[in-house]
Amino acid sequence: MERRPYGALGGEPLVDQLPNLGREEEMLAAMGMTSIDDLFTDIPEHVRRVEPLDLPPPQTEEEILREARMLLDMNISVDSRPSFLGAGLYSNYVPTMVPMLATRGEFLTAYTPYQPEVSQGMLQAMWEFQTMVSELVGLPVSNVSMYDASTAAAEALTCAVRVHDRKATQKSTIFVSELIPPHRMSVIHNYTQGAEIVVKPLPHGDDGLLDLTAAAAAEGACAVYVEQPNALGLLDPGICELKSIVGENTALVVGVQPVSLGLVAPPGDYGADIVVGEGQPFGIGPTAGGPIYGLFACSQAYIRQMPGRIVGLSMDSDGERAFTLTLSTREQHIRRHRATSNICSNETLIALMGAMHMALLGPEGLQTLAQRNAGACAATKAALLPLDGVESVHPNGTHFNEFAIRLPRPAADLLSFLDEECDITGGFDLSQWWPNRENELLVCATDQIDSEDIEELAEGIQDWLEGYE
Repeated sequence: MERRPYGALGGEPLVDQLPNLGREEEMLAAMGMTSIDDLFTDIPEHVRRVEPLDLPPPQTEEEILREARMLLDMNISVDSRPSFLGAGLYSNYVPTMVPMLATRGEFLTAYTPYQPEVSQGMLQAMWEFQTMVSELVGLPVSNVSMYDASTAAAEALTCAVRVHDRKATQKSTIFVSELIPPHRMSVIHNYTQGAEIVVKPLPHGDDGLLDLTAAAAAEGACAVYVEQPNALGLLDPGICELKSIVGENTALVVGVQPVSLGLVAPPGDYGADIVVGEGQPFGIGPTAGGPIYGLFACSQAYIRQMPGRIVGLSMDSDGERAFTLTLSTREQHIRRHRATSNICSNETLIALMGAMHMALLGPEGLQTLAQRNAGACAATKAALLPLDGVESVHPNGTHFNEFAIRLPRPAADLLSFLDEECDITGGFDLSQWWPNRENELLVCATDQIDSEDIEELAEGIQDWLEGYE
């Protein structure tokens, strides 16, 4: 039986309380029309849709909201159960002050600051974000964010080709780590195929670390792209030697998990020319689809080819500090046929939430956050690896946030068991990225995982293992 809201005076269905509903004839008359069809007279009859759309009957606003809430209540939120799912998006604690400030009207409704004289507050906030990112990654210049880490990586590589192709011995060629997530590789291919850029793999050994001997083949290319930590959570010391191997005329592009920089050296310290990454761990939780924001910073040699928006610090006529969009021309954003980049905007509001989070943390808070993430990861490894039937994929590796384990059965079976029987999100099935890793599970632990969560996961995996004996 269909449920409908009823009024206070009886059993008749309640009509929608929006004031203008039911006044269609009055509104049509004001426009000099007699029917709804008159609104569409400019559309040729042969292209009009005659038959009705295959949709449910109309609902009142109250009915729509009731149904929407019912559907939303069926979802399982990340915060409602222990979650060991990472694989690119990470759940770190975000102080309540961040969403409180970000939802203020002056931030929430801010327009693109093309008119700096009326946008100084927003421009300064964007400039502060750039400063924080530059200090975080150890490079002098940053933009005001990208769409996400994948577009940032692709833009960095095409930017490097524009800068280095003239002197490169391997023309229009880039090398990309074979251990980056396939969805990121797909974005890179989408960017490079139209530009006729050749993409070659940068191999890794069985230990998950970069093969430095094979990396010598990238010398003379326009760019190499690696991630630190990589997609399996491994911190790779060999990346620190990569710049000296590929040479000064090849751009070293490094993708980072920004929280890790509270503990490990920034890429700028070991020769990175461009640093990109997913800013999401700062400011927002896992969003299951977005919006998120990407980081992009570079050395001075790349600044005029940097994509997106850049805020500069200047001086006004009174000698006071002033902020304005700089270097990136208006054509970059509007006249797309003149643009050197596929990025015409940025994730300003989400990026500012990241800036607020970083400002609240400060240097010491960032270090503490990184330590808490590393500690949670180490504790989870210590609890899972002694289980009979669980094997570390990289037993000698140093991990941050996440690590891969090998199971005697498909990881998908374990995840279903943990979901249905233990109310736990157990991790990421690596066969979704690489089909040959069917029995491998990527387990992530952040500062939001406590000892009780780890114990429940270990017990759940133990029960699953015993069920197959």
